Amino acid sequence: MKHFKTLSSYLEYMQLPRPEHPMLSVYTAKGDEFLPCPRESSPPISTDSYSISFKKIIKGNINYGRTKYDFTNGALIFIAPRQVVQWDSSIIFEQKGFSINFHEDFLKGTALAQQIKKYNFFSYSANEALHLSPKEEKQIESIVNNIEIEYQNNQDEFSKEIIISQLDTLLKYANRFYERQFLNRKELSNDLLERFNLQLTEYFELGLVQKKGIPNIEELANIMSVSQRYLSDTLKKETGKTTTEHLHLRLIDEAKNILLKPNKSISEVAYELGFEYPQYFSRLFKKKEGISPTEYREKYKLN
Repeated sequence: MKHFKTLSSYLEYMQLPRPEHPMLSVYTAKGDEFLPCPRESSPPISTDSYSISFKKIIKGNINYGRTKYDFTNGALIFIAPRQVVQWDSSIIFEQKGFSINFHEDFLKGTALAQQIKKYNFFSYSANEALHLSPKEEKQIESIVNNIEIEYQNNQDEFSKEIIISQLDTLLKYANRFYERQFLNRKELSNDLLERFNLQLTEYFELGLVQKKGIPNIEELANIMSVSQRYLSDTLKKETGKTTTEHLHLRLIDEAKNILLKPNKSISEVAYELGFEYPQYFSRLFKKKEGISPTEYREKYKLN
């Protein structure tokens, strides 16, 4: 895997112009220009920089992950430092838009250095890009234009503070627009919940819980071709519960069936469900049901 420690080496690989600032690059395709993009396949790459890019498709659709999207309204994509990216010729497309790249050290000493880590969309995978409406696109373009003006000017002691402020505004709007996307894509959310539940069902039916322990949510998300954070955020918006909460509910549901078998102790039930420590199982069960596993067994045991 190729890793780029400096911003300039990463931009050179991406066929973007050399930066005006050693830790910041702003490039906007204007007029008949196209956003530069390597045309050949790329091995997995990573960098120490953040990337925010807006891809405007000129014609046609493209498949991202397992979902077909119409990109004519444009897609905003966020990449965090050390996040692995890879592409091949099957996803080549003409594009307009902008590309903002800044080294993580550019944020050092600012409030945004910590705040940016709270934006989950920097850990989303490519098929979870933010799809902008025409109105949203104009709002983002206006902010990027302000950043580019400051970037192209002779920079002074106020430049970095102004650019950081505009970046902060851009990310706040992106967060708002993602909220809208989560709410508007209920069909996809329902599909994700159904697929997640199917993965859990298969995990239990194959007896993997006894072999591997409690299901690993990240592994399940990878099988579903989505990132763990995006899966959890989407389910949270749609159902009010995260993936961990859905997993816990499934474990408790499985536990109820096993508890009504009188030949198994509480510890055996816990181990059968993949819990390393029976005490943790008992605490989780009581937290969700309001009574302990023993009390549940006494209350519902067959006469």
